[in-house]
Amino acid sequence: MLNTPTRSVPGLLCFILHMALSWALATGLALSSTPPTATRPAAQEWVHGYAAFGTPKYPRGFPYFEYVNPEAPKGGTLYLRNPDRRSSFDKFNSFTTKGNAPAGILLFMLEPLAALAGDEALTMYGLLAQEMLIAPDKSSLTFRLHPKARFYNGDPVTAADVLYSFESMSGKYASPALQTALAGVARAVVLDERTIRFDLKDRSNDTIFTVGTGMRIFSRKWALGADAKPKRFDEIVTEYPITSGPYTIAVADSGRRLELKRNPDYWAKDLGVRRGFFNFDRIVYRYYKDQAVGREAFKAGEFDIYKEYSARSWIRQHQGPKWDDGRIKKDLFETSVGQGLQSYQLNLRRPIFQDRRVREALGYTYDFETLNRYGLFKRTNSVYNNSEFAAVGLPSLGELKLLEPFRKDLPPDVFGSAYQAPMTDRDPKLLRRNLLKARDLLEQAGWKLAADGRLRNAKGEAFDIEYLNPGQPGRMTAWQANLEKLGIKLNDRVVDFALYRRRLEEYDFDMITIVEGDFTLPDATSVGTGYGSKSADEKGNSNFRGVKSPAVDHIIEAMAAATTLEDLRDSSRALDRVVMWNHWQVPDLYAADEKASYWDRFGMPDKRPNYFTIESPNSDMVAWPISTWWLKPGANK
Repeated sequence: MLNTPTRSVPGLLCFILHMALSWALATGLALSSTPPTATRPAAQEWVHGYAAFGTPKYPRGFPYFEYVNPEAPKGGTLYLRNPDRRSSFDKFNSFTTKGNAPAGILLFMLEPLAALAGDEALTMYGLLAQEMLIAPDKSSLTFRLHPKARFYNGDPVTAADVLYSFESMSGKYASPALQTALAGVARAVVLDERTIRFDLKDRSNDTIFTVGTGMRIFSRKWALGADAKPKRFDEIVTEYPITSGPYTIAVADSGRRLELKRNPDYWAKDLGVRRGFFNFDRIVYRYYKDQAVGREAFKAGEFDIYKEYSARSWIRQHQGPKWDDGRIKKDLFETSVGQGLQSYQLNLRRPIFQDRRVREALGYTYDFETLNRYGLFKRTNSVYNNSEFAAVGLPSLGELKLLEPFRKDLPPDVFGSAYQAPMTDRDPKLLRRNLLKARDLLEQAGWKLAADGRLRNAKGEAFDIEYLNPGQPGRMTAWQANLEKLGIKLNDRVVDFALYRRRLEEYDFDMITIVEGDFTLPDATSVGTGYGSKSADEKGNSNFRGVKSPAVDHIIEAMAAATTLEDLRDSSRALDRVVMWNHWQVPDLYAADEKASYWDRFGMPDKRPNYFTIESPNSDMVAWPISTWWLKPGANK
């Protein structure tokens, strides 16, 4: 239903960096600007920026991005809540599987070699790296570090630190998802103190951006124990990371409160990629048990920005005297960000879901229009909603070239019109029609209604589904009622986040809600972790559905090898058809905006970027409000 989902695959490596991959939450329209279709000339000289297609918008030495205020005043405190389901934290290492790290570390402390622009589709500019050298055949990626780059302890950022960061995140003690994401790198070679080369076995833009904007850099001194000897990476737990970002940890209180302080000596504060950013002296995260508690805390003024995921709460609870008199503002932050597939994912490892007819039947029982009675969301019909990469009409010649070799293994629908989810238009007659279709499909699959009113197979086994839910109970009621009409029992199993995460790691569930991340351009790395056959067998990865499809694997390879926007579009649309027509999930919703209320304490830049998030740690896109706003004079608490 319209609940807070778990977020997965959010763009390049940052999706993976978050809690060993898709353990967090969150929930865009067509990309507003289309990159050139011509193949981008491969860089043969040192460059300050790199675009997946076309050329970078901003020239070398640009003073600042257009969506910031370069003269924004500094000072004050920004109060935030936990931006996902982590209700506490017990470690500071964001890159290992066990435990929960606070989101603020990824957002405000750890920096990549290059930063994504917020007003261009998949374009990066050097940050820790002053310059980049991309081999014409994309066989290698070389970074020359900025001579001013420093960790907060004053140490220069060196190629040895970059090498240590890469080896740690790609090594066996890191999250399996991190290992998978960085598997496209054959090796990293230190050329001199400020220069490092990554030799790529996966010669694609995906790997280039994974290394450039997804991989975070930290000091190799972070690993040193009290005896000055390096610790194993997964044994680095409570030590504060030694980072190069604009903030450091001031207070970490019992896993429920994290206070960051701005580093006045932040090395990059005058660079074009950072000027106008990070304007608060302090950022305080307070952790709340659930959405309801957090919402009331926001109304009481305990924190400043509340991103809402519930349509009902947005309509009914984001109102009152404080909104009426202007103390709290309410906004639909429209973005041009493509929206990944939010769905109820079915675990194909369970025998009950292995018949495609059963999976299709479940889709007919889900009455989205009635649940979306406030009209704030749209039905997701694609892996790539709100973008030109969603399948439309009949397959193109480019799509057919990818699909035809697997025709005998794919549903015939893949070669027809693009997928459209069943609809009811809030009409009981249409709902009844859909339920009858579901009943017929279930009967074809061998499920019959028994004398006790339960749907059973030839072995007499009842059709029971457990929905694993780390949120609030009662949100599955309408769907449960529809399923009961067919003799199916849907159990809404509410669990705490720790148990939820463990069961996801083990793939021990029937059905969960997952969002497959925001994007500017699709990338094969994210698709591989969510759909690739290899990741299906790796516990702790994000192929939650257990998809093993030679067709999908072939299409992922084509996505990674795309040299033009047309190639990327064809492969993305082909993947879209295969995923949606196999009914590996029951599609849910997406939004073309990020809904948030905020206390009227802030100044903000005149121009918004095209691609941004409110506060999500799951994306390497700019978190525009919390990183570029500033405190109005006299507005501090």
